[in-house]
Amino acid sequence: MNDFHLAQVNIGRILAPLGSPQLADFVAQLPEINAAADHAPGFVWRMVDDDGADSTDLRPDNDDDMLLINCSVWESVEALRDYTYRSEHLKVLARRREWFERLAEFHLAMWWVPAGHRPGIEEAMDRVALIRREGEGPGAFTFRSPHPAPVGSPAG
Repeated sequence: MNDFHLAQVNIGRILAPLGSPQLADFVAQLPEINAAADHAPGFVWRMVDDDGADSTDLRPDNDDDMLLINCSVWESVEALRDYTYRSEHLKVLARRREWFERLAEFHLAMWWVPAGHRPGIEEAMDRVALIRREGEGPGAFTFRSPHPAPVGSPAG
């Protein structure tokens, strides 16, 4: 068993409310895409709201009702990369500009967590803030500059 897993957060500002016709295709595909993640090799966990289906009811910024968050944990960078770019997820990713604003700042961050840890919204948003403030590094990175998992056991 790995002592560390990869956490990822992805935030996005939707172009219209979730219930709007503009986002209907996106919302309709969520169950399929989430099921694909849940069954993907290397998948560990994903953040869900109180309904347990997805995280679309969660808001990482109380002042911005259009900002959505997706957070998950994977066994490795490779497992997340395979799901992101080599699964049904890619068809949704290819259409993201139909549903989400293009953000000028980092909107994605990855970091290593002790196996069994489940990041909350505050921790995830702290990693987005870190990568925006300091750029990519061991504490927050992207697929462009992945960092290896820490060596040894997590400090208890």
